[in-house]
Amino acid sequence: MIQRPKGTKDILPDEIYLWQYVEKKIEEIMSLYGFKEIRTPVFESTELFLRGVGDTTDVVQKEMYTFDDKGGRSITLRPEGTAGIVRAFIENGMASWPSPLKLFYNMAMYRYENVQKGRLREFHQIGAEVFGTDSYLADFEIVEMANRIINDLNLPNIVLEINSIGCKECRGKYQEALKSFIGSKIDEYCDTCKSRFEKNTMRILDCKEKKCKENNANAPSIIDYLCENCKTHFINLQKLLDNSNIKYKINPRIVRGLDYYTKTVFEFVSEEEGYTIIGGGRYDYLIKELGGQDTSAIGFAIGMERVIELFKKYNLDKLEKSRPELYIAYIDDASCNFANKLKFNLRQLGIYVEGDILQRSLKAQLKYADKINAKYVIVIGENEIKDNYAQIKNMQTGNSDKIKLDENIIKQYIKK
Repeated sequence: MIQRPKGTKDILPDEIYLWQYVEKKIEEIMSLYGFKEIRTPVFESTELFLRGVGDTTDVVQKEMYTFDDKGGRSITLRPEGTAGIVRAFIENGMASWPSPLKLFYNMAMYRYENVQKGRLREFHQIGAEVFGTDSYLADFEIVEMANRIINDLNLPNIVLEINSIGCKECRGKYQEALKSFIGSKIDEYCDTCKSRFEKNTMRILDCKEKKCKENNANAPSIIDYLCENCKTHFINLQKLLDNSNIKYKINPRIVRGLDYYTKTVFEFVSEEEGYTIIGGGRYDYLIKELGGQDTSAIGFAIGMERVIELFKKYNLDKLEKSRPELYIAYIDDASCNFANKLKFNLRQLGIYVEGDILQRSLKAQLKYADKINAKYVIVIGENEIKDNYAQIKNMQTGNSDKIKLDENIIKQYIKK
């Protein structure tokens, strides 16, 4: 038997209703903030991610699905959403659109990772991006919107952690201090960290190896090296969060896993599960780096598998699976034709109706109606057609009423 590839998952009908509910809720919230959906290709030129994500990141060094197509071009399945959105922003001249431009996406991503709880090789993200503003007001709005999503989905025990990783000016000074700290014990770090030491020392802080994390415990904090502009930006963000009673803690170890971030970075972390479910930050240099105009931007991505896992844990009993509002059974060929016509008319009125398409016995039809948890059942036979009336049974209470076989009357009855 052929099985699905490792690190992928089939989302079956008995779970998809959770995904649909959560996706709809998130998209409704984003629409309140003025975000419009964008869709980009599932694969891009590999160069986009080398330049955009950063060639010293784990994503580029270890995790990308990269291959040559039949034309000899290097192609990569998207490992994250922002680089592709920025490419589309530049290529389609969106810099000339009214600013700020607010976009969101709902897409599958691909990374060759070690498969574990909450981490797959094909995974899904809903992300938001704001282009055209370097103001701390945009930082607050994007964090506040993410916080609204957490609250509206009733996901408890989530902690907002924030940091500033500065701009090119203050980050250079910090890199030197960090090099000095790490350099004296670089031999104790993993090979990946050693390779990053000269090219991108800050990336060492993102290492997940236990020994490297221990070595980084007393590393200098980027916050102590922020220039006045970055420091003011970060303080103003904190003031707005305080004024809005959004709780947070400053975590100077947050650098995020991608190289394009500047100034504000943040994560919403599940205390119980110990992993990030929403992460993002500002990326003021990325658009210019990829060939566009100098444009400031900020965004975040939601790890949907992790959100769904938490949502199921705390909200499963609050949602009802989709089920037929009505099942129409029939007794013979003549009533089968009548039942199908009635079924068609009710569907035209927006009613979720099921009926037999296997030519089963009446007993088998009623058994199936019970299995699929139909709310109401009507049985059509010769007498029902003659009288134009039938019994409609509430499958939960067992109560029955006589009802005229008119689609508008039936709709009114089951919608009451």
